[in-house]
Amino acid sequence: MSRRLAAILAADVVGYSRLMGADEEGTLERLKALRRDLVDPKIAEHHGRIVKTTGDGMLVEFGSVVDAVRCAVEVQQAMPEQNTSVGADRRIELRIGINLGDVIVEGDDLYGDGVNIAARVEALADAGGVFVSNTVYDHVRDRLPFVFEDLGEQSLKNIARPLRVYRAGPVPLPEMPISPATALPLPNKPSIAVLPFANMSGDPEQEYFADGMVEEIITALSRIRWLFVIARNSSFSYKGQSPDVKRVGRELGVRYVLEGSVRKAGGRVRITGQLIDTATGAHLWADRFDGSLEDVFGLAVASGNLPQRELRVVGKHPWRAA
Repeated sequence: MSRRLAAILAADVVGYSRLMGADEEGTLERLKALRRDLVDPKIAEHHGRIVKTTGDGMLVEFGSVVDAVRCAVEVQQAMPEQNTSVGADRRIELRIGINLGDVIVEGDDLYGDGVNIAARVEALADAGGVFVSNTVYDHVRDRLPFVFEDLGEQSLKNIARPLRVYRAGPVPLPEMPISPATALPLPNKPSIAVLPFANMSGDPEQEYFADGMVEEIITALSRIRWLFVIARNSSFSYKGQSPDVKRVGRELGVRYVLEGSVRKAGGRVRITGQLIDTATGAHLWADRFDGSLEDVFGLAVASGNLPQRELRVVGKHPWRAA
């Protein structure tokens, strides 16, 4: 056995078991095509070596940690193009973790904490995310034109000490200002858009649950005749973003935005919501709702009902609930 310093990249497919359960052959074909057309060529381009593959996952060694991070971010940037012709429920999304550390070399395989930490960091990553350890960040922060979001110290399974983790990604392009001429006019009644709620469960597979809760809230609000509610397809165009609410108001032509989060743990659910005035950016109302999974639809309706009461108070016209 020998040792060397290496940058280790660990990657796997989010929700692989669900994808295989729904369509084994199709999922396998899409995964093979993804590796053939994107992942393997990018690894070769950045001088990486595939150490092993494990069904939906892979372990890759790089001699340069800069190459490792650049490869990971470029792969994730190219993933939406790979999924353009695939339905949302069949898309393959990757999560990637990278660590720089000392590894044990035995034949073509690698072992040790350097490898284990990379795998644990990868398990923390969200769909489409590239998470890196603090050792990686220290080496690349001034060498790559990327943004590194500090996620704080994280406890990793079977790792003795907490580890500071960062989310790596490209620098976002500046938003083009919208001129008043292109901004949508406000309707003559209260208008609201319900943005996709953040999934706070730490499990990427709960994303569908969070989206379902938002659909229930949109449905509950849409039953109110005096309220103009933006359709799901329009509000979900902001999924995965952190848009400025004033911009959302101009783009969708709404006065109010409802945003929030969903956290599911065991048989309990917590929904938080904030009602924001897009004209001023001011928070008009915020609350949270706790309950069991059996009451989940009642919680969604309740979280949709309270904003309408607030809208009747802050509005300029004497509208009433239907």
